Amino acid sequence: MKKTILVAGATGNLGGRIVKALIKEGAEVKAIVRKGSDPKKIEALRNLGVSVTPIDMTNISKIATACIGVSCVVSALAGLKEVIIDGQKNLLEGAIQAGVPRFIPSDFCTDFTIIPEGENRNFDLRKEFKEHLDKSQIKATSIFNGCFSDILRYNTPLFDTNNKTIVYYDDKMDWEMDFTSMDDTAAFTTLASIDDDAPRDLRIASFRVSPNDLVQLSEQNKNQKFELVNGGSMEGFSAYNKSQRAANPKGEMELYASWQQSQYVYSMFLANHSNLDNDRYPNLQWASVEENI
Repeated sequence: MKKTILVAGATGNLGGRIVKALIKEGAEVKAIVRKGSDPKKIEALRNLGVSVTPIDMTNISKIATACIGVSCVVSALAGLKEVIIDGQKNLLEGAIQAGVPRFIPSDFCTDFTIIPEGENRNFDLRKEFKEHLDKSQIKATSIFNGCFSDILRYNTPLFDTNNKTIVYYDDKMDWEMDFTSMDDTAAFTTLASIDDDAPRDLRIASFRVSPNDLVQLSEQNKNQKFELVNGGSMEGFSAYNKSQRAANPKGEMELYASWQQSQYVYSMFLANHSNLDNDRYPNLQWASVEENI
């Protein structure tokens, strides 16, 4: 019997990819989208065969109605407190009221359970929702994918194509960072959503690279060997991020404030996944680093 999966955030970049991956796997797909969502995006979902319900995310009874008959709710919502905590709480409550057995939260990042409070604002929001989720009776699965691999194309200090530099901190020149493409994340999430035996946490990476690896890859793929630059100590980096956050309170209302972006880079050098679950679904083909720089 076909599984029916509900996706929240289906008009977003990751959510849209999850929808397409689910359809490819033969699942029935429902989507709830916020009222006022782009009509063209809603039409595109419906043209794929998705049952789309525009909804007020504060209306739990409407969410519950949309969740009837669903075997798993996948949240690909993106935002700050009103989305990651308040919106997901409403989504979770609606799923529980409808008797949905499984829930995948929007935890698509590095495993934040091993990152101290206060080092990454967006991770802290997910930690707060996790506490609420773990008190519920629903079976949850978090997908930790490290960093989305497209950051390597964003000209960040980690891989700066303008200045031809690659940064590292402390002595972490060989520190391996986890990167996963959005398509790989969507494909893995899809299989986890239809896998009734999926565990509480799953950790994946399309590939793992260190600053030293990136130096060699720059020479091979950018025709110039980038310079390895020491960005200082991790302790100093953490202090800098905290001072920048305190000095720019308006950033608390921005999803990717400049200090939040810096916190992401810090988190990449603070934690990685000691064990990966890539082989849980052995038919997946993982993207390579060469495809992503």
